[in-house]
Amino acid sequence: MSAADTVLILTHTADHYVIERVAGALEERGARTVRFDTDLFPLEARLSARLDAHGELDLLRSAAAELDTRRVRAVWARKLWAPRLPEGLESRIREGCVRESAAALRGWLSALEGVRWVNPLGAGAEAENKLRQLRLARALGLRIPRTLVTNDPHAVRAFRADAGPLVAKMLTPLSVSMGKAELFMHTSELRDEDLDDLDGLRASPMVFQEKIEKRRELRVACVGARAFAGAIDASRSQGGQTDWRGARPDEARWEPAELAPGIARALRELLERLGLVYGAADLIETPTGELFFLELNPSGEWGMLERDLDLPIAAALAEELLRP
Repeated sequence: MSAADTVLILTHTADHYVIERVAGALEERGARTVRFDTDLFPLEARLSARLDAHGELDLLRSAAAELDTRRVRAVWARKLWAPRLPEGLESRIREGCVRESAAALRGWLSALEGVRWVNPLGAGAEAENKLRQLRLARALGLRIPRTLVTNDPHAVRAFRADAGPLVAKMLTPLSVSMGKAELFMHTSELRDEDLDDLDGLRASPMVFQEKIEKRRELRVACVGARAFAGAIDASRSQGGQTDWRGARPDEARWEPAELAPGIARALRELLERLGLVYGAADLIETPTGELFFLELNPSGEWGMLERDLDLPIAAALAEELLRP
């Protein structure tokens, strides 16, 4: 291990299990890890970036550790989170503090542009574009559901008439960790009565997709050239019929899943085209065994696959982080 032997882990205070798994795998390989809970900045963590004619010095100080960016070998950008700020701040002041904190954090992290990132910040942000994902997946030969993103109620009604039963979901993820987020809308079926009450689209567009009959839902943790797949059948759960995340843990269990070589190859190429090292892909398996690609989340959860199926995802991430 060289002088730069530290892996910086960017996450937040509500993120558990996977952090410890990856940190343990890294330390087994001789690396030091420093966890930075990004929601603690600026109130509890301190960042300093000093530049002058003789060079620069970038320091992170938190209750857990002190870090000089010159010691960093790699960064696991697990999750960047909004800062905690004092209660009672006027809304415009709060918005300004959030903007300044985000700008300062990204500026500080720019000192690490020359090290290994999983995932690079710019690529991770760009990869959140769900329509781009679907276009790329279709071009790579993956089957995708017919999809509409709109804030126009008339377009939704016309799409429903053409495509048949639909599901609705959000464009952006709100997951916190392996647990459930406080603000999250699961994928849900669009009912007949919903077609008469689409005024909410004026404030926020949504994704509408044809409803694919399913046997199981798949979560595939793609790490570099490797794909770790698990499947779940939540159809017998009242809450999980449309989205497995709505099922209780005792209603549906993860089971091993095998991917056809062509599907695994397409997911690997999709990851490459998006500029990612890691991504969690969601697919639907139909009763006849066909697979439909739904989306890929650059920071999607995988802990349940390692915990329930003993898949070595943490070790794979550690190996990617320490790759020369």
